[in-house]
Amino acid sequence: MTTTDQITDEPPTTAGTGSGTDAPTPAEALERARELAPRFAERAGEYDAAGAFPVADFEELRAAGLLGLLVPRRLGGSGAGFAEYAAVAAELAAGAGATALVFNMHASVTGALAHTPDELIRELGAPDYVFTARDRVLAGAADGALYAVAMSERGAGSRLSRITTRYRREGDGFHLTGAKTFVSGAGHADAYLVAAKEQTEPEAAGDEGGDGTGRVSYFLVPAGEGLRVEPTWDSLGMRATGSHDLHLDVSLPADALLGGVDGLAVPMAQVMPQWLVASYAAVYVGVARAALAAASAHLTARGLQALPAVRARLGRADAATAAAGLAVTEAARRVGEHPGEPETNRWIWRAKLLAGDTAAEVAASALEAAGTSAMRRGHPLERIYRDARCGALQPATSDVCADWLGVAALGGDPENAPGASRW
Repeated sequence: MTTTDQITDEPPTTAGTGSGTDAPTPAEALERARELAPRFAERAGEYDAAGAFPVADFEELRAAGLLGLLVPRRLGGSGAGFAEYAAVAAELAAGAGATALVFNMHASVTGALAHTPDELIRELGAPDYVFTARDRVLAGAADGALYAVAMSERGAGSRLSRITTRYRREGDGFHLTGAKTFVSGAGHADAYLVAAKEQTEPEAAGDEGGDGTGRVSYFLVPAGEGLRVEPTWDSLGMRATGSHDLHLDVSLPADALLGGVDGLAVPMAQVMPQWLVASYAAVYVGVARAALAAASAHLTARGLQALPAVRARLGRADAATAAAGLAVTEAARRVGEHPGEPETNRWIWRAKLLAGDTAAEVAASALEAAGTSAMRRGHPLERIYRDARCGALQPATSDVCADWLGVAALGGDPENAPGASRW
């Protein structure tokens, strides 16, 4: 692994150079993802072993025009919808789960920006400059910029109500202070979508721990001065995501506030959960497919494919993976046709629950079928097993998804159920 693959505190130098190609159509983007996946798979073991960000993978994603997948055609992108994103993400994850997971974070930023209706933004009272700022960010992605998400914090996880990163108004702009963890692509992104809580004066009693009532907003923070990456990522799975800690003490212009309105973070999570919930699901369907393919190759090479027990394991794994894939497809179809409707959101939570649990179960069963030889470090199944185990743990976790669905099944309102806030 070259030194350029290592984490640095310097802003990346590859963004803004353009891909050098015309933006692919969504169908062409899917075909390019299929072509890239085998190359990603060849490099995945090396990046995993080093715990290094997959620089070469993202150079190829940029060159293929896939960072602009969700950007409207008028801004130089592919103009894809959520269903087309899900298909691309699953293909990429079949090659390298960690690469697809970072791509998912980028897509959650560009997708939310591109797919929030202008009418809704205006109804919220957003100033006109918001549209110019949004288009600039999206055009940057089409030109090769990579965006990351900085939402989670130590002690708070991804629960927006518990975060301690603060923002205050400073002249015509804002000042942000705090620290984030699990920031996939930290040090390699051109900008970060940061969740921060409004700081009031004097700060409400008890708010130091994140229990206050300050509004939670999103800011797009460019890499560079005021940001520091702390290389903390040394995980069991998804080791190549470069999900290091990010420290912020930065001043921002007014148009860095996403949507131009304070307090949009939680409503957006509730109205458009596909970008915080189901986008992960597509990745883990791809990881489950990778586990099946790796197990099939290993078992065939060892002449074990004739064993009935082996065939039964892979048969069940195949059915479970296909079922999870269909759940993601149905959720994605509904997002495209009926975004924000209760039944659409129900399918979004189902998709995340099924994909996260299925990936872990399929990878575990495949590893058992393959035997101890596949548990050695460096074997594809060993890496895929570790990556797959992360699916149920990433937000929203499988337990949170199941609880949300349980409340709905009992006739309740999952977004306003009693008890601790999911967000």
